[in-house]
Amino acid sequence: MKYLLYLVFPLLFSNAILAQKAAVYDNYTALEKEVLSDKNTIYVVNFWATWCAPCVKELPYFEKLNSENKSVKVVLVSLDFKNQYETKLLPFLKNKKINSEVVFLTDKDYNSWLPIVSKDWSGSIPATLIIKNGKKIFAERIFSSYEELNEYVNKNIN
Repeated sequence: MKYLLYLVFPLLFSNAILAQKAAVYDNYTALEKEVLSDKNTIYVVNFWATWCAPCVKELPYFEKLNSENKSVKVVLVSLDFKNQYETKLLPFLKNKKINSEVVFLTDKDYNSWLPIVSKDWSGSIPATLIIKNGKKIFAERIFSSYEELNEYVNKNIN
């Protein structure tokens, strides 16, 4: 019985140990410099929030892209409210078992950074940015399936 406790006890807390964290950035320029700057990496960046139903609906497609397409790095940029980081965002990530890299952007001066992402972005989410060799391809749209997202990404990276 004693040995069984040694085996079971750590499993009870393994979810807490593996809980997803999200790096916090107070401005987009810092996020871009620290997370999206490797010129040899193809990034698929999804801007989303837990309060955005279409964003939440398409998150599994980005998760599947992350696990199946090893030629890209998926980065999920949460635009949730700063005061809900601990109470809403982190529990959401844990509950949904999000494995992609998640960053939390708290910069609410949208006029300063939206044009850096794309001069055509109205600010609506979900929105997706592909970065390849310094070139940006932007889509302010909802992907209705994994196949649609995967086709869009492959068309723009090949």
